[in-house]
Amino acid sequence: MYKAIEWRHDGRTLYLTMNRPASLNAVDAALHTELAQVFTDAARDEASDVIVLTGAGRAFCAGGDLAWQQQAADDPDSFEQTAVEAKQIIFSILDCEKPIIAKVNGPAVGLGCTMALFCDVIFANEDTFLSDPHVSVGMVAGDGGAVIWPQLIGYARAKEYLMTGDRIPARKAAEMGLINHAVPAAELDAAVSDFARRLETSAIKAVRWSKVSVNIGLKQLAHTIMDTSIAYEALTNVSADHREALAALREKRAPVFGARRVKTHG
Repeated sequence: MYKAIEWRHDGRTLYLTMNRPASLNAVDAALHTELAQVFTDAARDEASDVIVLTGAGRAFCAGGDLAWQQQAADDPDSFEQTAVEAKQIIFSILDCEKPIIAKVNGPAVGLGCTMALFCDVIFANEDTFLSDPHVSVGMVAGDGGAVIWPQLIGYARAKEYLMTGDRIPARKAAEMGLINHAVPAAELDAAVSDFARRLETSAIKAVRWSKVSVNIGLKQLAHTIMDTSIAYEALTNVSADHREALAALREKRAPVFGARRVKTHG
């Protein structure tokens, strides 16, 4: 069923690997649709008790694919499906009773960062970074960032990073509590595997239902925030600033937002 996500079992752990390495696992329409379904299917997988989410190649996930973003800007009606799927991605992660480990092998950007942060335990290559640069392309971080960032690092820091899109080195992210562990690249596989095996051999019902209990509050927040944040993202999808940002990316130049809002007075 899945073309953009690879499934692999190792013991009772299911590895889900976003598999578009040539584009740094940037999310296009096909991958987005699969992400909206994969955690529901993985929750039903009888051969696993633990899930690991990661990316193929050099990146975890580079965020939204540029061509897909341009398509959404050109055809705003297509964003309606994206909005529905965005909620399905987040709620299926939260609803999945199996513990989900994020293995951040390389940059986690935009939606990639959001998915990593919604996982239950996050391990990252200490040489990489995380960021949510929706604002850099003139868009609201509507796909869950407004929900999860304040819960992990507080409102002040969350707003700083969501309003600037600045990158956070993995080691700094671990120090501030945005992620759990930043480890040397050569040790990442073993660290994730060892932790997954530890959960596998634990009292799995207790582990699963502990996750369920903790996630009640997150689900309540997501239900109160995501419709609004996605609606704002849809508004920015048709904004002049977003069109300018996409043009600047294609032309490899800095964007000029709002014509710098400078008026000439005669």
